[in-house]
Amino acid sequence: MKGIFRNKEVYRSTVLFAIVSAAFIIDAYLGNTRYGILTLLLCTILWLIHFISLCRRYKRIADLSASIDRILHGDEYLSEENNTEGELAILESEIHKMVVRLREQQERLKNEKVELADSLADISHQIRTPLTSINLIVSMLSEPDISEEKRRSLLHKLKKLLSRIDWLITALLKMSKLEAGTVKFISETVPLRQFLEQSCMPLQIPIELRGQTLSISADGSFSGDISWSGEAVGNIVKNCMEHTPDGGSITVSGIDNAIFTEIVISDSGSGISDEDIPHIFERFYKGSSSEDKGGFGIGLALARMIINEQNGTIKAENTPDIGARFIIRFYKCTI
Repeated sequence: MKGIFRNKEVYRSTVLFAIVSAAFIIDAYLGNTRYGILTLLLCTILWLIHFISLCRRYKRIADLSASIDRILHGDEYLSEENNTEGELAILESEIHKMVVRLREQQERLKNEKVELADSLADISHQIRTPLTSINLIVSMLSEPDISEEKRRSLLHKLKKLLSRIDWLITALLKMSKLEAGTVKFISETVPLRQFLEQSCMPLQIPIELRGQTLSISADGSFSGDISWSGEAVGNIVKNCMEHTPDGGSITVSGIDNAIFTEIVISDSGSGISDEDIPHIFERFYKGSSSEDKGGFGIGLALARMIINEQNGTIKAENTPDIGARFIIRFYKCTI
C-alpha cells in the first residue's frame, strides 16, 4: 500500500477523491441524515473498488518489474505472454518480444565470439607455420660456411614463404571488408571472354611452369564488379592449378543468357572427395588431398563471399570422368 501512495499521481487522485467525497457527504448530511449516510456508503464502496483496481494494477506492474529484474540478472525464466487486453497487456507483450530478441542477439554474439576465437586460432596457426620455416632459413643463412648454391636455394624458399604470408594477410583483409559490409561493388559490363582472360592472367606463368594447359572459351557479356569478381575466378583457377598434376589441363568456359551468366571451371586433377565437398568453401578448411599443397584454405571461402555478395551462387562437384568442376552463376535478378 505504501508503494502505491508513493506514486504522486495516485496520491493526488486520492486526495482529490477524498475532498470531493467529503464535500458530497457533508452536503447530503446537512440536507438529510439518511442521504448523508447513503452518500458515505456509496463513496466508500467506490473508493474500495478504485483501491482494489489500483492494487491489482500495481501488483501486475510489480510482477513485471520483478521479471525484468530477474532477466537482467541472468535468469533464463521468461513468463508466457498474457492473453488479456489492455495497456499493461500490450506493454507486457512488447517486453516479451524484446526479451526474445535480446536473447537471440545474445546467442548470436556468443556464437560470433566462438567463431572469432576459432578464426584467430586458425590465423595464428597459419602464420606461425611459415614463420617457423622462415626462422630456420634465416638461421641457416647465418652460417659462415654456407655455399652459394645453397644460399640461393634458401633465399628462393624465403621469398616464397614471405609471398605466402603476404597473400594470406591480403586475403584476410579482403574477407574482413566483405564481412563488415564496407565493400562497394561497382557494376561494369564487359565481354565475358575478356573478363575470364583478365581474371586468369596472373596465373598464366605458374600454369606454364607446371606444364599445364589453360583453355578459355566464352560467349556473351559479364556484368558485375570486374576486380572483385576476377579475384573470385582467379582463386578458383588457382585452386584447380594446385590440385592438377603437371601436364594436366584446366578449362574455363562461360555462357550468358537472360537469367544469369554462368562460368564453369574444371580441371583434370584427382577430384574432390565426398567428405570434402560439403566443407570445401569453409574458411581454413583443408581437405585430405590438400595436406601437401601448402594452401591456407581461404581462397575458395573468399571466392564464395565475393560471388554471394553479387547475387551469385557457386557449386563444387566432380566431373563424370576425372577432375573437379566449379559452377558459378551470377544472376541478373534477385533469387
